[in-house]
Amino acid sequence: MARLSLRGIKKRFKTVDVLHGIDLDVNDRELIVFVGPSGCGKSTLLRLIAGLDPITEGEFLLNDARMNHVAPSRRGIAMVFQSYALYPHMNVYENMAFGARLMGLSKPEVEARIAEATRMLRLEVLLERKPRELSGGQRQRVAIGRALVRKPQLLLLDEPLSNLDAALRSDVRLEIARLHREIGGTTIYVTHDQVEAMTLADRIVVMNGGRIEQFGSPRELYETPANVFVANFIGSPRMAMLSVEREGNRLMAPGIGEVSLTRLPSSPERALLIGVRPDAMVISPDMAGEGFAAEVVYTEYLGDSAYVYVRLGDGAPVSVRCSPDTQFAPDTPVKIGIHPDKIHYFSPQTSQRLAV
Repeated sequence: MARLSLRGIKKRFKTVDVLHGIDLDVNDRELIVFVGPSGCGKSTLLRLIAGLDPITEGEFLLNDARMNHVAPSRRGIAMVFQSYALYPHMNVYENMAFGARLMGLSKPEVEARIAEATRMLRLEVLLERKPRELSGGQRQRVAIGRALVRKPQLLLLDEPLSNLDAALRSDVRLEIARLHREIGGTTIYVTHDQVEAMTLADRIVVMNGGRIEQFGSPRELYETPANVFVANFIGSPRMAMLSVEREGNRLMAPGIGEVSLTRLPSSPERALLIGVRPDAMVISPDMAGEGFAAEVVYTEYLGDSAYVYVRLGDGAPVSVRCSPDTQFAPDTPVKIGIHPDKIHYFSPQTSQRLAV
């Protein structure tokens, strides 16, 4: 059982403030993903939770017990780093046993824990191999196994897939999801890859500049982003952002086009920033009628679908999800139509989401 509470967590390195007051509650058995661009503070926050760096200000509670000055080895936490950090002169068994022995466990208990971890991670046939004899995916599983042998209350994973190729990332991601369900613990996972965040997390913490921009389920972040940063960061290809003016029940973009609306934001602002995802638009070579004028840049064929990338008259880039047989030559003039019920509204001044 592991419930985690962060209250006003700040981190300062000399004169540089890295975290600016983090408040967060994590429930028992949740898989939480910290996601954000490089330098946003997600790995720093993970290190504070692990006890590898001291907290400058604020309070960290684990199961209601204050952890600020508790040694890392006494927190009941295990961490898997971006680098595998395996001992090259030890085989898989010895690498996994090393930390458990330091805990003072008996030999039968160490063997039982290793047997359980190797079964879950399918490492039984690799126990006598040295790290140099393993693939990248196998090394990562050994690093995870070494953490599991400690039977931590809280498992921390710091970008564990960043050194793997694309196919292997998908395989190990599935292993992590399965492991989380099987061990029934609480897991915090750090990544800069929003696809990993969306596919793994019960809830996602989106970080930017040492602050939390939004905390919620993958569906909440995708369907109701709190601000422009979250809207742009979650979703691939990214959401298109267009500056428009409201006139009655119409949105006008001078020199580009207009769309009619069935619903409007409650805010009285005339100038609006609208966000539109690729699947909320249609593309047509017919320039007549309602929509925004654009010019095709290129078409990306993905097998089960295609994305047509266009540039609007004001230079704004837009991607449109289409059927796989869609083909447009570069520089072709097209019209972009928008499903009015799928428009996201934001304030140009604050970048915050506007209620409808």
